[in-house]
Amino acid sequence: MKAKLILFASSVSLAISAQAVAGGSSVIPKHQKNNPWFKEGKAHISGKMSHKLSKAKNVILFVGDGMGVSTVTAARILEGQMNGLDGEEHNLSFDYFPYTGLAKTYNVDAQTPDSAGTMTAMMSGVKTDVGVIGVDEDIIRGDCSTVAGNELVTALELAELAGKSTGVISTARITHATPAATYAKSADRNWEDVSDMPADAVNEGCKDIALQLVEFESNLEDRFPGADVDGIEVVMGGGRRHFLPKDANFNSPDAVSAVEGDRTDGRDLTAEWQAAYPQGTYVFDQIGFNQINADSEKRVFALFNESHMQYEADRHNDIAGEPSLSDMTKKGIEILDNNKRGFFLHVESGRIDHGHHAGSAYNALTDTIEFARAVKTAVESVDMKETLIIVTADHSHVFTIAGYPKRGNPILGQVVSVGQNTPALAEDGYPYTTLGYTNGRGFQDLGNETDADEAYGQPINAGARVDLTGVDTESSGFHQEAMVPLSSETHAGEDVVIYGKGPGAHLVSGTNEQNVIFHIMNRTAKLDKKAAIKLK
Repeated sequence: MKAKLILFASSVSLAISAQAVAGGSSVIPKHQKNNPWFKEGKAHISGKMSHKLSKAKNVILFVGDGMGVSTVTAARILEGQMNGLDGEEHNLSFDYFPYTGLAKTYNVDAQTPDSAGTMTAMMSGVKTDVGVIGVDEDIIRGDCSTVAGNELVTALELAELAGKSTGVISTARITHATPAATYAKSADRNWEDVSDMPADAVNEGCKDIALQLVEFESNLEDRFPGADVDGIEVVMGGGRRHFLPKDANFNSPDAVSAVEGDRTDGRDLTAEWQAAYPQGTYVFDQIGFNQINADSEKRVFALFNESHMQYEADRHNDIAGEPSLSDMTKKGIEILDNNKRGFFLHVESGRIDHGHHAGSAYNALTDTIEFARAVKTAVESVDMKETLIIVTADHSHVFTIAGYPKRGNPILGQVVSVGQNTPALAEDGYPYTTLGYTNGRGFQDLGNETDADEAYGQPINAGARVDLTGVDTESSGFHQEAMVPLSSETHAGEDVVIYGKGPGAHLVSGTNEQNVIFHIMNRTAKLDKKAAIKLK
């Protein structure tokens, strides 16, 4: 048994894949199709098929990382107030989508989830454990030998096998859990490059996430004998450090660290990608991005930052410049839509989550507003008669909207009650804000700082009230109070909203297990069936 398990992405995986394709009716392996989560998700969608389903040529999955209901509400109000409105009556772009539902976000082993397990569910139709990527729950986190035979096929991989163009865009590191779940199989979400992996995992043949991205095409063809795919056409995000050697000679012109790269194997994966795709374009800054001709460009690999990209509010401070999420979405679609067979695109706003973890409503909400603009950009850039767009979140945060503020009260401000002109006072005699966190690092007054992560350099200040009299709680550097002191604010476990527009969007309704999102995309775009036909 042990010998079988150690064969990662080799004979066992190939046998499973070959068996899955043998009948020509499905590319998805038997262990995935027979998984209870997969079967129940498929049945759930079948139960909603009251009329003939329209087909989608293109699929775009937008994920606002950490974008719970309270985040959507607060961002909606903030954008409205930024536009001179009271705010409550305003709508974000996806608020206008005709279909909505709820997703239950728990992982197989966790009541409150993480992004690795939740995104794996959305991409594969199978719920799994915390901290693992692209594999089912029959795995032991951190144990390389348990990966083989438990790999899951993702919607992006099915789209590749079906001959569609594919893309992954994120404001986080492109090797971070959410984007990684579209293309990687890993026993640990933290294995972003070889330096993050234990020696035994490397010796047993497990590959780091960055390497899996660069070798995606060959890995997929190895798993599916007879497949002839052309790899992911659009990759845009952060995370250069995981692709570069730990050697200052390989630093990018805008490197912040003395040694930008983390890789201890000496490999420059950006150079390896360029060698594999000589007609493709690798870019690292705004100038390079602007020079991309989407009409003629067939492939782009863009890594705009050493780690995560900047918060939207902090982009102006980037040394070499970074495109916005809207810009990347527009350019990505313009490249991908050159394929007559259509495309699959995943777009993540990863820094909504990071703003919350740092206790900054300002950064979380301004990134949510930019996320909504990216959704609007996508709707305006495609033919909605042939494109399914799903907007959702992987999980929520312990972020609250509380008190009794009057209509139009600044959402980032202190609570002013109906009929009053001065802040309401709590029983301790101090004013308090509408927005707050149940746990986290707590209060910070960093003035006009636009980088939420600066809070990590400050002492934890949660668990006790602060007198906010005279404090500008609407400033970009204000971090809300928190009740329970923790080094970082946590995720929450309630349901998140799914928004749908385009062919098949009517399947977005009711309360769903999160893995149902895969089945909506697969059923509407016939990803599995088209992949099987191509593999005959």
